[in-house]
Amino acid sequence: MPQPTLTDVIVKSTNTNTNYRQSIQCVGYIEPMASSIDTSTIEVNTNNNNDMHMSIVSPPISPAPERVDASEDSTSSIEGIDLSQVRVESAAVRARLDEELPQVFCESRARIPTTNGQEIFLHVYRNNVDNKEHLAIVFGDSIHSKTLFAPREGETEYDRMTRGAYIGKLYPGRTDSSAKGDLNPVVSNDEPDVLCRIHSECYTGETAWSARCDCGEQLDEAARLMSQAKRGVIVYLRQEGRGIGLGEKLKAYNLQDLGADTVTANLMLRHPADARTFGLATAILLDLGLPKIRLMTNNPDKIVAVEGKNKEIKVTERVPMVPLSWQNKGGFQSAEVDKYLATKVERMGHLLQRNM
Repeated sequence: MPQPTLTDVIVKSTNTNTNYRQSIQCVGYIEPMASSIDTSTIEVNTNNNNDMHMSIVSPPISPAPERVDASEDSTSSIEGIDLSQVRVESAAVRARLDEELPQVFCESRARIPTTNGQEIFLHVYRNNVDNKEHLAIVFGDSIHSKTLFAPREGETEYDRMTRGAYIGKLYPGRTDSSAKGDLNPVVSNDEPDVLCRIHSECYTGETAWSARCDCGEQLDEAARLMSQAKRGVIVYLRQEGRGIGLGEKLKAYNLQDLGADTVTANLMLRHPADARTFGLATAILLDLGLPKIRLMTNNPDKIVAVEGKNKEIKVTERVPMVPLSWQNKGGFQSAEVDKYLATKVERMGHLLQRNM
């Protein structure tokens, strides 16, 4: 029997909460090099143990499939797969917009003095779509969670202060959570909208000093700018590895060392190029009373996703995140991060231009 010329990569979602199942053709496909390669349909399953509740959809208008040079050596291969044959339908892979926003509530918050002398208020959020603790890192004392401050049945003033539902600061002997202050302070019309960053967890870049990505630098730079303004929010989503989890992310790193780029590696592991969703971020921002924000991002799809299907959030300004080394402001350089950033621009549609 003759071998088919293409192996379709199909993205399927089997989210039991919405009974949503969709097969999207040509998110990517692989041309086999040898007859030993299984040419049956490869399924990219987003319904795994990483609490992913999203689908990947194609943009309304997509260019013809493009051949992607996975490495300088076009003949490189992984287990008989010619990486130069791995293709994607379009430069950007867009996450599905949630039909309804997730329900979120702030479980607790606490004041965190930081090593740079600034103070933040760390908020822990629960939700109805996964069992993860997502975070809001709030700079300044004028931004408050509605669900945190809402009264809870049977609680005492001490209970409220323990979970962080207080105004001002705690001190030994304090007995009243409702000290002087206003949960909804009047903001001057001349004051810019709150600076926000929607940041997905990256253990390797934030903790393991990885030079494969700029995630750690982006987190630090967002915190620096918000500290300067004394006002801002970083929504920290537990979406390690663009939603595939740390274990799978490490496999993707090994494939990258074998010649694949970050998009190709995910596809070869039968994952979407980007398995994240941002409905939780939208819901958290609304809970914090922030219907209008200035968003720090290079990803235009993130703007659309955070604004939500029903435009619950208005992004009034996109604040670019240019690597510090590109601005001659220090930072770090590596061959790996250069390739990573190039892939984001060329294959994921990020808005980032290096001034030479």
